[in-house]
Amino acid sequence: MSKTDPLRQVLADLISESQSSLTPEDIVREFRATSERRLPLCELLQLLVSISESRPNFIQVTREIADILHRKDPMYALLVFVERYSESGISSRCSSGISLSTMGSPHGIKTSFNSVSDVNSATASAPTTGRSITSASSTTSARSGTSEYSSGNYTASSRLSLPQGQDFPTSTPVNSKKSADSDASSGVFVRRGPMQRNHGQNKEERGDLSVIKERVLSAVSDRSLNSYRLVASDALSSRSGNGTKTSATVMATPTGVPDEYRTHLLWDYYNVDGNKLPKTEIAALPLSSQENMLLDELLHCLTGVRENLLVPRQPDPTTVGLAKFETGFDIHMQLDRSLVELVQDILPLASYFMGMQKIVTATNGQGQVMNSLNEALQDLTHDFYLLIVQAEQELRQHRLTLQKLLYYLQPTLWVMEEIWTSLVDIQLSDYRDAAVLTYLHERIKRLEGDRAAQQLIIGLARKAAEPYMRMLQMWIQKGVIVDRNQEFLVEDNEVIHRDELPEHYSDDYWERRYNVRRDHIPSFLEKYSDKILRTGKYLNVIRQCGKRVMPTQEMHLEFDPTSERHVSVINDAYYFAARMLLDVLLTENDLMGHLQSVKRYLLLNQGDFTMQFMDACEDELTKNVDHVLPMTLENLLGLTLRLSSARNDPYKDDLHCELLPYDLVTQMSKIMNQKEEYWQAQPRLDLSGLECFAFTYEVKWPCSLVLNHIAISKYQMLFRQLFYCKHVERQLCKIWKENSIAKKFSPQAAELYRSAFTLRQRMMNAIQNLEYYMMIEIIEPNWHIFIEKMKTVENVDNVLRLHQDFLDSCLKNCMLTESSHLNRAIFKICKICLKFCEFIQLETSLDPADTFSERVKRFDLEFTGLLISFLKQINNMAKKNTADCFMNLVHRINFNAFYSDQMDKMCAKDAMG
Repeated sequence: MSKTDPLRQVLADLISESQSSLTPEDIVREFRATSERRLPLCELLQLLVSISESRPNFIQVTREIADILHRKDPMYALLVFVERYSESGISSRCSSGISLSTMGSPHGIKTSFNSVSDVNSATASAPTTGRSITSASSTTSARSGTSEYSSGNYTASSRLSLPQGQDFPTSTPVNSKKSADSDASSGVFVRRGPMQRNHGQNKEERGDLSVIKERVLSAVSDRSLNSYRLVASDALSSRSGNGTKTSATVMATPTGVPDEYRTHLLWDYYNVDGNKLPKTEIAALPLSSQENMLLDELLHCLTGVRENLLVPRQPDPTTVGLAKFETGFDIHMQLDRSLVELVQDILPLASYFMGMQKIVTATNGQGQVMNSLNEALQDLTHDFYLLIVQAEQELRQHRLTLQKLLYYLQPTLWVMEEIWTSLVDIQLSDYRDAAVLTYLHERIKRLEGDRAAQQLIIGLARKAAEPYMRMLQMWIQKGVIVDRNQEFLVEDNEVIHRDELPEHYSDDYWERRYNVRRDHIPSFLEKYSDKILRTGKYLNVIRQCGKRVMPTQEMHLEFDPTSERHVSVINDAYYFAARMLLDVLLTENDLMGHLQSVKRYLLLNQGDFTMQFMDACEDELTKNVDHVLPMTLENLLGLTLRLSSARNDPYKDDLHCELLPYDLVTQMSKIMNQKEEYWQAQPRLDLSGLECFAFTYEVKWPCSLVLNHIAISKYQMLFRQLFYCKHVERQLCKIWKENSIAKKFSPQAAELYRSAFTLRQRMMNAIQNLEYYMMIEIIEPNWHIFIEKMKTVENVDNVLRLHQDFLDSCLKNCMLTESSHLNRAIFKICKICLKFCEFIQLETSLDPADTFSERVKRFDLEFTGLLISFLKQINNMAKKNTADCFMNLVHRINFNAFYSDQMDKMCAKDAMG
């Protein structure tokens, strides 16, 4: 090979003549730049004009180059420019005698054209290539620095060193392996050494033109994983009897494929307009010649280049299903039948390969999973190109037959078919991200009997799952979601900082901030989705508590359908996060201490404090709620806490007073999402401070996860019912104290109060038994069960579940859930008791026509009716659900069957209609 680059030599001569400040490297760099960085065509032309104005044929060459720039690749125009201004044509420098006209067009379509200028006589007399066949090997050679061109009995090669790692994007799609894989020992394209002539002539190296051509091919190459380029020149030779070769060339016409469509598409058998060289009648050739010609075109056809003997059929736009991604071929009718049969066995591989490439191109950029799958397919594509290159080497050495090619390609056929079938299913079903992984996982199961095919799909599945498993590892290891394309199974709904969130952040954080998107879960993670969700949530809570998340061991998460190691990694991460957060809650933040304080105040477990507080606040709470001063209640609460035994409670300052704008029944309806038809039908009554009062308990993060707004609201419902009943009991006790003077009355006068005292005692019995039932038979047993289970709890979700079960059980058996009519009945009974106490104390409700005994009798009838109706409703509910504890309340209130007769009469009356 000549040590001087003729392209740069001619440019250097022109620059020297024009005394320009440019260098050959400057000009070459501008002409081989990508379309994004390239100068406008007019400026490129001006560069050439500035160095060639002194030449005599300057105007004609400039016009020609301007026309080529608008139709061809700029680098090709530069090559023509250099040839026009070389003293005797560049081709005269090439010992091989190959002229520029035999080179492929910048679009890689096999064409040939005549030189406009005269060609040196030595060039004309030199033997020309009968047929130049280049395929994937040209791309490989450009990458490795080796170029090879062979035709018939003539072969030559030359080496070329190019800057490593430099990309040259162009309008022609190129598919190449990444540079890290350029080692031949790793199973990639190998460099092809010089090949010898086999017709007895002396060994002859191809001259400098091959160097120029190699540089052009490299300049218009792009190291892209998404495209592939075949550069080929088509010069069909006719052999004379003495073995000499002649070449017929015609001027190429512009390609019919717009350049803007060529950047992102594969060849896909594009039909390029242009005059073709005359072809020899196939039937007139011997069988061996037919086979060689057919092998040549078949290798091109396998990589998507359109040929003459194997013509792809026009795709039918109406086809659906698998046929939409198939390519059919028409085989030349004059070919020998034996050859046709062999070709028909090989051509499905071309259909599979091109269908696979179409789908890869169509799905490129549709999420990380699809991109990763396409990358794995590109690795397989590279191996396929390597196989074609090796087959072409065999063909150049006249050692390849159709039978041998079919033997070589047989394993590749089923591989490509399996991949093509899988990709078509994915494309037709419009699977993306997790759905792709689910499909591949299910296909692995279906291929249980075919180990080779199964291993192939396992490899693709592992590669496709890599970005998904990276996201999963970030989530279960650090609680971080890195999901730009919304592919991960966990979704983060937080839009503002935690410190800026409203009061009920704890509820929203745990229930709403993170949730699972069921349609984004791969099937092999379905069983572990909730555990995955909780793991990341735990880690986020730990981080927001100011603690650093440090996993106990380094984890490496990858999809492994054979051993399912990812399951053990997920379990380990979950148990680490669960144990760590549980320790933060129970040990560092004393969750159980807070729960004990809530029970002490909101469930009236601190008896002396409750009585002292009611004594201190009774006058204030009996006022209308609009007249109650919250500050007064807070001051009285603080005083009571410090005077009672609650002064030793470290969390007593978390207790506060609250005046709600609704009564207990309305609150219950709000919490339980029940209708309020009863209260909507009634005019709104003025509420007293007692009816609106409730304690509230405030805790900091992370205990607010458990004692959240909903949990505190449920505690308040229990407190309000207990507190109201306790108030009624105190009022009934006051009557007994204030009316003890009646014992000093005469028997006649005391007789008037006897019925009133009897009614007061029945009321007291009902209220006290109701309190005892709620506090002793419901709350205490359920609290004991809750505490015992908390001793063996393993994670925060179990804590939340146990706490919720405790509250729901208490609310249900205290008649504060779905049985809202029972709660209203209790409220009415308490109301009639308070009215009776007011009547006895003040006697302001007497009409002039009423007597004391008649008014007491009416109170008796009203109270007894409400109580019997209440007991009857409990009986009816107990028949439907024997597991509830309601019947215990009936037995306590109906002691000695005092109300049984009235209840039987009411039941009989209801039965009679």
